[in-house]
Amino acid sequence: MKIASFDIGGANTDLAVLEFNESGTIIDIRTDRRYLPMWTKKNKLVETLLELLGQDRPEIDAVGVCITAELADAYKTKTEGVLHIARNMLKVMNILQTPSKNQKIRSNTSIELPIGFVGLNGIMNYKEVEKNPMKIAAANWIATAALASFISPNCILVDTGSTTTDIIPIKNGMECAKGRSDLERLATGELVYTGILRTNLATQVDKVPLGQNCVRVASELFSITADVHIVLENISEEDYISDTPDGAGKSKRDCLRRISRIVCADLDLISQYDGEKMANYIYQKQLERVAEALQEISERENLDEVVVTGLGMDIIGRNAAKILGLKVRGMDEILRKEDCIVAPAVGTAILMESYLDH
Repeated sequence: MKIASFDIGGANTDLAVLEFNESGTIIDIRTDRRYLPMWTKKNKLVETLLELLGQDRPEIDAVGVCITAELADAYKTKTEGVLHIARNMLKVMNILQTPSKNQKIRSNTSIELPIGFVGLNGIMNYKEVEKNPMKIAAANWIATAALASFISPNCILVDTGSTTTDIIPIKNGMECAKGRSDLERLATGELVYTGILRTNLATQVDKVPLGQNCVRVASELFSITADVHIVLENISEEDYISDTPDGAGKSKRDCLRRISRIVCADLDLISQYDGEKMANYIYQKQLERVAEALQEISERENLDEVVVTGLGMDIIGRNAAKILGLKVRGMDEILRKEDCIVAPAVGTAILMESYLDH
């Protein structure tokens, strides 16, 4: 059986195609991702999903979906966002079941391909989503937590992506988050709105060191965390998949120039050393922000082991845990490093296979 699963976020849409043998063992994984800013390009969703599927399209036996894109400001409400995405998924399913002129008709094309959506209580079908759309809103962490439990049944999952960091307690192999919605998880420390790429630097710090002084920052979208991590060589230009704030390049010098703007300067006014010092300071503050929430959950749940994943698994998750002296394991114990970046999509496929098996 080959299951395609999508993690549809506000900025990035991720794919994992997992092939299972008859006993339910994974025998192959293919992953991919695309930058798709839903606030401007939500109407490109179907096209992007089909592009991601590529050559696997004729062989898909089922589709799983988790979403966080309902928060994109292209939608007036989260409910509107969930339903728009779910209906677009039905369009994808219809296309998958319609053979092209050059495609051999599959034996199961007369059977409706199953599709499931990750909800707070497990996989939901489309009719259930229509009745309770908010049950699948921002529930992708449910799928990632299921993966983390394979590594450690009692741990804290820290998943740092391009935009946010999920911090999810797991006990006896089951997630036990106190918050369910994004709103609730922001209150409980289980969601921290800081990520490896897209976070506005002006939201991370009030001041930065410059020379012998600390200088207040301008509250503008001049620079993002991707600029910091390029300057510090934590990520490559290929990892910098989001748009740059000024529409310019992604080289180290481009990133330094954007960072200089947060103090209303440029590279004629400050040195490369100054820019690197600012970048390192902002990075440390980002780590402290995640560590503070992680400590709250560790003490509340009496858990001292952390499982990290996501694009920022080592840059943010692992280092935040080290600040607190917690034991750290990586999801790359069971996945390839590149597959950890799309862990919610991988977890969704596993949940979907279990759902179909039962």
